[in-house]
Amino acid sequence: MTAEDLAQRVLSRDRRALARLLTRVENRDPEGIAALKALYPHTGRAAMVGITGLPGAGKSTLVFALASELRRRGLTVGIVAVDPSSPFTRGAILGDRVRMQELTGDPGVFIRSMATRGALGGLAVGTIDTMSALDAFGMDYVIVETVGAGQDEVDVVRAAQTVVVVEIPGTGDAIQALKAGILEIADVFVVNKADRDGADAVAANLRQLLSLAGDKPPHYRATAGDKPPRYGASRGSRLSDDGAHGEVWRPPIVKTVAVTQDGIPELADAIAAHQQYLREGGQLKDRQRERAQFQVLALTQQALSDRLHHSEALDRLVRNVCERRLDPHTASEQLARWVMGLDGPDPVSSPG
Repeated sequence: MTAEDLAQRVLSRDRRALARLLTRVENRDPEGIAALKALYPHTGRAAMVGITGLPGAGKSTLVFALASELRRRGLTVGIVAVDPSSPFTRGAILGDRVRMQELTGDPGVFIRSMATRGALGGLAVGTIDTMSALDAFGMDYVIVETVGAGQDEVDVVRAAQTVVVVEIPGTGDAIQALKAGILEIADVFVVNKADRDGADAVAANLRQLLSLAGDKPPHYRATAGDKPPRYGASRGSRLSDDGAHGEVWRPPIVKTVAVTQDGIPELADAIAAHQQYLREGGQLKDRQRERAQFQVLALTQQALSDRLHHSEALDRLVRNVCERRLDPHTASEQLARWVMGLDGPDPVSSPG
């Protein structure tokens, strides 16, 4: 199947073609990349939602519950479940697909499990491409669930338009989340497993931590309650005037029990409200530009990394560093000049 044929079949909502494309894209197959290029003009319509939080927060169950709620509303959903990968084989168990098995028979849902492949920010290059492919396929929502590794999870803010940060009671990780910068990337907060003791305390701690940022936090203002925002008559309850910058979104805190679907409709409302806020306020274009920049840089870094790891130049420089004939800083400078084509086919092999 040619790249053009593959792209056309994806646009016609052929699920087998989509699965084949995603496999090729994840393997960085040239035909898959060519098909993705052809599909790109058809992207930009899906609502991109990122779900992140520390391990054990119930993110997979929450994604399953959210997808089920969106389907009840007649919306189609693409899910990218990112699993941690082995640092040696780059493979993964891909257990999220097992957890969401009940959704696999729904024609309005497409689930793709992926490994991080060692990506430092929690998202591999192929993850962004997969989100784009699901967008071109015609999904209304594309949800990406991150690994939940902690301080490296902030890449999701560049890949998604709406970021949901999940917390749970009983972990005592509020300060850790503050240190990790997790609080700064949230558009919606979820206190999952809210039937446990301490859920109210977690919500209160989140409000207190958010209020520490005052009127000018890095991204957003503090919330003043637990109810999700709704547009219309009550729009002002979750927006505030920020002078020259106009109205600023204040992340709501939604309590959920994902296993019983409690609070899931409110979560879906909060996400929809944030998407509407982005569209009406013009911030959606800003998020799309940030996403495009992140994707271009990530692809460039991947291409450079692939070239370096398969070059004799790197081996030669590493050997010289190990033998103390060259220091690491000089070796790095020489390698960079070689990559940029400033020093011929290979960097020099000696300090002089």
